[in-house]
Amino acid sequence: MAWAWLGALLIGISLGLLGSGGSILTVPVLVYIVDVPEKLAIAESLGIVAAISGVGSIPYIIKKEVDWKSFIYFGIPGMAGTYGGAAVSKYVSGNVQLIIFAIVMLVAAVMMIRDNTRLDPTKEIHISKWLLVAEGLGVGVLTGLVGVGGGFLIIPVLVLVSGLPIRVAVGTSLLIITLKSSLGFYKYIEVLAEADLYMDWDLLIVFSLIGIVGSFIGGKVGEKISQKQLRKGFGFFLTVMGAYIMWTNLF
Repeated sequence: MAWAWLGALLIGISLGLLGSGGSILTVPVLVYIVDVPEKLAIAESLGIVAAISGVGSIPYIIKKEVDWKSFIYFGIPGMAGTYGGAAVSKYVSGNVQLIIFAIVMLVAAVMMIRDNTRLDPTKEIHISKWLLVAEGLGVGVLTGLVGVGGGFLIIPVLVLVSGLPIRVAVGTSLLIITLKSSLGFYKYIEVLAEADLYMDWDLLIVFSLIGIVGSFIGGKVGEKISQKQLRKGFGFFLTVMGAYIMWTNLF
């Protein structure tokens, strides 16, 4: 079980360092290390990421580094989408969910490896707020369906569309992930009960606590490491993991 606890620590460190990537790691750790069934792993990942992100968002809220207007336009539709995605998940097999998850992981890898110097909040970008609502809804559905919090999608959208500084985008993203994941987790309890699957609450609590510790470590370490190089390194790691998950579920 030591590998599982190490995985939980890395999940928290990822969220602390990047403001994203937690659920991208949580599902593989639960499936391939703890041997949790796919659908149950997706559900439990939402609870774990909600807890870690929730604690991680507190310092940003205290420092007023959360943009509430963006939260309304992006976060509330995202919550609705997550609830809907979790409801639809009962009609999708765990195997298909993991294939979709692998595709999302590979997309995340490309976004992290690619040069993100274009994420410049000083540039004038005029995009309809309804597009922000649509983006929030779409990312929310993805969260509910495959357990991905979507920070790697949320942060670029908040910077490009809302023109937020990176740190404010990270704080807003963590709060959005917290509420979306919490609502999706709530819906999954009902979905899993219908399939006679039940959460391992001891595992959830221990994973969350270790992940919270990791998030504080990540936050401190992140102040001393180049974010650009860090994101690229994490992107290459996701490429390998995504390819492995895709391979194991297709062949």
